[in-house]
Amino acid sequence: MPIDQSFLDELTARCDIVDVVSRYVPLKRQGANYFGLCPFHNEKSPSFSVSPDKQFFHCFGCGAGGGVISFIMRAEGLEFRDAVQHLADQCGLVVPEEQRDPRAANRRTRTLALLKDCARFYYDTLWKPENAAVQQYFARRGLTRKTMNRFGLGYAPDSFGATMDAMLAKGYTKDELVDAGLAVRNERGHCYDKFRNRVMFPIIDIRGQVIAFGGRVMDDSKPKYLNSPETFVFHKSRNLFALNLAKKTDRDYFILAEGYMDVIALHQAGFDCAVASLGTSLTEEQARMIARHTKQIIISYDADGAGQAAAQRAIDILKKCDLQVRVLRIPGAKDPDEFIREKGPDAFRRLIERSEGHNAYRLEQIAAKYDLEEDDQRIAFLQDAARLLATFENAVEREVYQGRAAQMAGVTPDAMAQEVKRQTAILRKQRKKVEHREIRSAAQRVQPQDKRLRYEDVHSARAEEGILSLIFADNTWIDRLADKIEPSDFSAPVLAKIFAHARTLWEQGGVVSIAGFEGYLDEGELALLSGILSRPPILTGQEQAMADYIAIIRRCRARRGDTPAGGEDPLLALAKQKAKNVGGQ
Repeated sequence: MPIDQSFLDELTARCDIVDVVSRYVPLKRQGANYFGLCPFHNEKSPSFSVSPDKQFFHCFGCGAGGGVISFIMRAEGLEFRDAVQHLADQCGLVVPEEQRDPRAANRRTRTLALLKDCARFYYDTLWKPENAAVQQYFARRGLTRKTMNRFGLGYAPDSFGATMDAMLAKGYTKDELVDAGLAVRNERGHCYDKFRNRVMFPIIDIRGQVIAFGGRVMDDSKPKYLNSPETFVFHKSRNLFALNLAKKTDRDYFILAEGYMDVIALHQAGFDCAVASLGTSLTEEQARMIARHTKQIIISYDADGAGQAAAQRAIDILKKCDLQVRVLRIPGAKDPDEFIREKGPDAFRRLIERSEGHNAYRLEQIAAKYDLEEDDQRIAFLQDAARLLATFENAVEREVYQGRAAQMAGVTPDAMAQEVKRQTAILRKQRKKVEHREIRSAAQRVQPQDKRLRYEDVHSARAEEGILSLIFADNTWIDRLADKIEPSDFSAPVLAKIFAHARTLWEQGGVVSIAGFEGYLDEGELALLSGILSRPPILTGQEQAMADYIAIIRRCRARRGDTPAGGEDPLLALAKQKAKNVGGQ
């Protein structure tokens, strides 16, 4: 069973959503609500709303929404129970263990204990006398015993069953090993160790718990790195290697590196602000995690083509989180680890001091594609550079880099300015087309943003949304609807689910608010509910509105697919009219 609702009610009552959100987003009061820039997508005009009365948030841009627990889940990259624990710790409440699902709680507790024991096993195995060659591998990479201990480095034996046997001896089961990503089961049902003959890097979350592993070969065999699969305690996109250490740094910037060894070498050299993504490209969730700890990020990826392409992608993602992005060039070395071993920490520190802004880096990357001694290549460079400059919002910044691009190509600043102007006009035209498409699809926007929740009968669903809106505004409607409508009358399964749970909460003596749906609805369903509740309430004529909603639902159910006898949904009609007006311009 889920965490007891009475505890969740007390928790959410103590955690005012405006106070919690304000720790992440500057908010300004506008009327009854607070508004700010959405922390979950890039925007320049505030569309992120927080309701102090209803205790929920909703973004009118990306559609994200929910209560205070959902906000923490998104902002901190936590699962539901971890978000509850996070908030409980902040307000001095103890999550009642006996009220958790014993199997789910036990599964998580045992999995984390298993991963911790496995990390200890790998560590102990590394320091056995017979594994001196493995110890020398780390020594050749320049790592000290102190650094190896700090990161809990280890070694997985060259065996198909050594790790499994050691964990079985501690009382864990084969199913638990497979569940934690430590063992693999073949088609015949036989289990064997996932990691074999690899140096091991424990992946530790921000709360200090071992949640996964990365394993590296010590020769040229493939795959070079092998990472734990996604499990119910490990999500690659929601974690960063060494963030548990980097969050404590005194530096005013983070260094984003590509691999585990780069990060470890940087920490050993005194750059305790280094982190890395986990075997995948940087994600927006990881960028948001970085933005919670610093406002400045220095990308230090490998110098090869793949590293530079990854840096370009990372720039776009990091900029969405309003981070100041700089890019490090590493001359004469393929990565930070190699450079520090050859040149030392002071030389790397000087590289950081000379690191360039992401715009200068992008311009240099464009120039590197062309031979600027050839006229046709110079023209292509100018067009490519102008397309980049046309995206700059800041006029001063755009003028500075226009001058730099003109100098690189050997043309006048005026010529460069004309090309940027031309590209800006093209970009503006493209944006207008996108805006018009969005307006033309206004009628479609009555559909939930989450395509899994698509309405088959829009007219009925809008009436069902209306009923939910009235119920949340006045819970007593649930009693008054007892003999008038059932969840089975709803055409949209997600709306029926919300209606049924609202009745359950009310019958159990609770309050029907968005807080009661956290942990019950998933992210997309909560976003839909927050969007419904964000619409202006019906202040007068509620009785007539409810009667109309019920009549529409009954007609639609009786003649599913026909045009409703009551006429078209006014909201849908308005959207279609807007689309028609645009099309006629």
